Amino acid sequence: MSYPLRRDEIVDVTALRAMLEASPGKAAQAILAAAGQGVSEAQLLLGQILLDGRGIERDPQLARRWFSIATRAGSSMAHNMLGRCLEHAWGGPADLPGAAVQYQRAAALGLDWGWYNLGNLLATGRGVELDQKLALACYEKAAHLGHAKSMNLYGRYLEQGIAGPASPARALRWYRRSAEGGDFRGMFSLAMVLAERGQFDAAHPWLERARREGNLAFLHSALATLRSAGPSLSTYADDYAEAIRRA
Repeated sequence: MSYPLRRDEIVDVTALRAMLEASPGKAAQAILAAAGQGVSEAQLLLGQILLDGRGIERDPQLARRWFSIATRAGSSMAHNMLGRCLEHAWGGPADLPGAAVQYQRAAALGLDWGWYNLGNLLATGRGVELDQKLALACYEKAAHLGHAKSMNLYGRYLEQGIAGPASPARALRWYRRSAEGGDFRGMFSLAMVLAERGQFDAAHPWLERARREGNLAFLHSALATLRSAGPSLSTYADDYAEAIRRA
């Protein structure tokens, strides 16, 4: 999509995203101009840079407002981001039921992140009634849309038989898809199943990659899992502990 900044200047929204890397301040000015002209993609992008403070002063309250404006044009990601603001109290008070509504709208528009975030609320009973069966359906939908994080969670439900019969073979396939899709939790899930089967050579690269790419919260939870797994994975536990110390 292109839009006019001035009568003699046309800028593509995709180009603005690239411009953010090279010249964030200049890009922010162009995004603000386009958003003010009613370009929904620019409104969404403006909300994102306001949330991050990228090229413009950080203002979560204003970011929330622009996400809300962008939803009026039917932007699925704007609904998702407004839901994130409502869930995490970015730019205003938390509103978990309101977040669920926004995720539902994003999901209805076909957004994988909408299905994923709605699934998380259903799985934990935050803002909605706890419903593992519906959570499973959300993760399944997002997984089939190519969402790597959802692939891992869908695999976990299949492995543990949550809200349905257990299927270790299908769980392994989805863990592999998640890992190959770049999700570090999927990498760890795949590695642990392979290790349980005695396939340590196959598990090794996934454990290493998950350690390198995972965030601090993940490293702590993974370390606890590795320590409880017994001596066969003790070396990896030491490596994860060292990664935490260096973080």
